[in-house]
This record gives sequence, C-alpha cells and structure tokens, in this order.
Amino acid sequence: MAKLLVGDQQSAEDVVQDVFLGLYRALPRLREPQAILPYLRAAVINRSRSALRSRRRAALRLVPHEPTARSAESAVMDRADRIAVMAAVRKLPRRSREVLVLRYYQDLSDTDIAATLGISTGTVRSTASRAIAALAAELKEEL
Repeated sequence: MAKLLVGDQQSAEDVVQDVFLGLYRALPRLREPQAILPYLRAAVINRSRSALRSRRRAALRLVPHEPTARSAESAVMDRADRIAVMAAVRKLPRRSREVLVLRYYQDLSDTDIAATLGISTGTVRSTASRAIAALAAELKEEL
C-alpha cells in the first residue's frame, strides 16, 4: 500500500518502518487489539502523505539531476500497460488515489475505507466512481 501511495520501494520501506516504530511506541496506549490493523492502515496513509509533502518541498529546493539507475527488478516489471496505469493513477487527486489503493490493492470494504480515511461510506463510493471514470478517460486517450 505504501509503495502505491509514495511511488517507490525505498520510500515505502521507510514509511512502513516509521509506522511500525510508531506502533511500538503506541502499544501501551492501544486498548483494543483489533484496532491495530486500522491504526496501521491510517498511519501508513498519513506517513505517506508526509513523505510526499517532504519530497515536494525538497524538489523545489534541489537542482535537478540525472535519475538513478533502475534495479533489475523494476526493469522486469516495467511493462507499458502498467506504466500507463500508474501514470494515470498518479494524476488523480490524493483522496482518489487513497480510496482506490485501499479498495483494489488492500481489498477493504467501503466501511473500512471510510473508517481508515475518516470519511463517510457515501464519499468513498462517489470518490471511487469518479476516480475510475477519470482513469478510464485518461487510459483511453493514451491508447
């Protein structure tokens, strides 16, 4: 989930590591064991948002440089249709991306997504519907 939200493996690993460190610190305050998974999901989303904000601020300050060499693993996964879909997803607004990631990559119900993001289930449904329509329009243009 973190990789889909931040866009690269290394940042995603940093996000998840920070979240688990936070969970370790928060364990004494958690009163319900079943609340750990929703806590982790929300924490990953929040930490991913922070990572993206930091990345945006850093990009404004840094001089552009040549991109780093791609790993063999990423080169294998580098299919044209996957690139097109990921590019289209990146163009979506933040909340739309989050709803789609939670729904289609985490297989969460609308109720769980709403609880994780702190929005209503109706907002989840309408956001997902608009996001899918936007993806369909974007991908039809690229094909």
